[in-house]
Amino acid sequence: QLQLVESGGGLVHTGGSLRLSCAASGFTLDDYVIGWFRRAPGKEREGVSCISASAGSTYYADSVKGRFTISRDNAKNTVYLQMNSLKPEDTAVYYCAAANARLGAALFRLCAGAPPRGMKIGSWGQGTQVTVTS
Repeated sequence: QLQLVESGGGLVHTGGSLRLSCAASGFTLDDYVIGWFRRAPGKEREGVSCISASAGSTYYADSVKGRFTISRDNAKNTVYLQMNSLKPEDTAVYYCAAANARLGAALFRLCAGAPPRGMKIGSWGQGTQVTVTS
């Protein structure tokens, strides 16, 4: 019943922008910690950004800090990842994940790179492809 669907990926040139959306069904996002993760070809999955249920706390990976912004629109039951100044190294499949209060802290730690890094906590979407060309 719990489902997350990512959208907004595409093909852009270096320096371009994209806004990814994570739409939820079967649950209300305002009660959940939300994280964005990505997996590039030949690389391990990494946390990109996370936002607390209250939106009072956020995390950004050093590689995206200052370029990406995570936000949530509870009325639309959607979380966004605004990506600016995109680089080829941002090319990856991007996934969103959601965890309730019981697992929220664990998802936040996973987002920040805590092991086991390949573990999935909570509910995950199927991903959306982002390709940045040079």
